[in-house]
Amino acid sequence: MRRLEGKVAIITGGGTGIGEAVAKKFAKEGAKIMVAGFEQDPVKAVCEEIKKEGGTAIFYEGDIAQTQQAKACVQKTVEAFGQLDVLVNNAGIFPITAELQEYPEEVFDNLLKNNLKTAFSMTKYALPELQKTKGNVISAGSEAGHLGLAQNTPYGGTKGFIHAFMKGLAVEQASHGVRANCVCPGPIDTAWTHKETGPMTADMEKNLIAATPMGRRGTPEEIANVYLFLASDEASYVTGALYFVDGGTTVAKGAVGEKADASLKNEPQGQLNLPHQKEGATEPR
Repeated sequence: MRRLEGKVAIITGGGTGIGEAVAKKFAKEGAKIMVAGFEQDPVKAVCEEIKKEGGTAIFYEGDIAQTQQAKACVQKTVEAFGQLDVLVNNAGIFPITAELQEYPEEVFDNLLKNNLKTAFSMTKYALPELQKTKGNVISAGSEAGHLGLAQNTPYGGTKGFIHAFMKGLAVEQASHGVRANCVCPGPIDTAWTHKETGPMTADMEKNLIAATPMGRRGTPEEIANVYLFLASDEASYVTGALYFVDGGTTVAKGAVGEKADASLKNEPQGQLNLPHQKEGATEPR
């Protein structure tokens, strides 16, 4: 449908997991994409993969929690494409699991930098450009920001901040024609939710699926579909919203996922090529 034809979007954390899916989904819908991430992230590869599919993309490598890096990312985007319509604050980390009394302070500080400062800095320096285009900001919330998350309580706390941050932004920026919303995933089939590639234990994996009424993880593409709606003009009357895309996790009571119908437990066949789905920030950066 080319719902983002003529628009320009920055996707932070765009090299892996959900960020990769959002970048590729937006590109298929006509947007010109800035894929932003750390130097060790496959942002250049994602950019090339988008181009091979006929899309338009450039990349930025750097720590966008830093003021000058955030400014440079926005500036490079506008210099390349002439405008900015959508900022997706997807960058973040899920570094360890530990009870709070054992949670290292240096990891907490790193969590604040990567989950909060990135969103603050990118939003601050993107807003002047978004005000020109009457654009929008979409940030990565989480069901953990609503319910809390045992064994990683600081992570849930950072997402609670993002929820309130975006609600405040929505009210503040409406006078400039800028919308602001959150996409709040539940357990998604990325590196973060597998014991082989992230900090979760086998019991945590089992429990997160059992607590999801649909009895499975979501896919990055399913999350990207919601980002697409919020970024598009179809969501023209949506601002300050928290869109929970969690298979029913926030309304579940007990291990309901074990009772899910088999048709719900099967992940849908995706259309996007996502080789970096199970890569990503599962360590302090």
